[in-house]
Amino acid sequence: MHASWVDIRSESYERLAFLGDVVLSLAVSGHLYPRFPDYGAGRLTKLRAQTVSGQACAQVAREIGIPERLRAAAPSGTGKSAEVLIESERVLASLCEAAIGAAYLAFGIDRVAPAVVQAFGPILDEALDNPLDYKSVLQERLARRAETVDYAIAAEEGPPHDRSFVAVASVSGREIGRGSGKTKKAAEQEAAARALEDGV
Repeated sequence: MHASWVDIRSESYERLAFLGDVVLSLAVSGHLYPRFPDYGAGRLTKLRAQTVSGQACAQVAREIGIPERLRAAAPSGTGKSAEVLIESERVLASLCEAAIGAAYLAFGIDRVAPAVVQAFGPILDEALDNPLDYKSVLQERLARRAETVDYAIAAEEGPPHDRSFVAVASVSGREIGRGSGKTKKAAEQEAAARALEDGV
């Protein structure tokens, strides 16, 4: 149930979405870690962020019939209409996460994780073939809200021949993502990926 359809907000799907977000991340991370033993943490983070993005969750929501279930659950004359909600990528993404959270509570991680990996498998394959420029994606998302992102190098570590950098992405002075890499650009990309993964 959408928050506008219930008297008590905690009865909406939002709490399940909170749980499902973590389950989704764990399922995909658990799949990526042994599959790509040569990938570093930064590359794994970027791959996971693209696989579990809001756009990806909304796509899976459509594929598993969530819009139809939302229409069926909609009360008449109360709150936002189902058709308005179905047009929202953010709502569909949250509903997908809520479904994952509900499945986790009903069946546990051992049964849910493989199903999640199967549902998101085509998106993962696409992410492997066409990795995103996370800085551009983040910039475009923030531009819709008339916001801009700034990057700063927070730390440099290691000897000159083996330097690593820590970058911080921020909006109006508020940190939204932090990443590390062997170059400043790589660190900024990971910071952007983490910001997207956290739902900025």
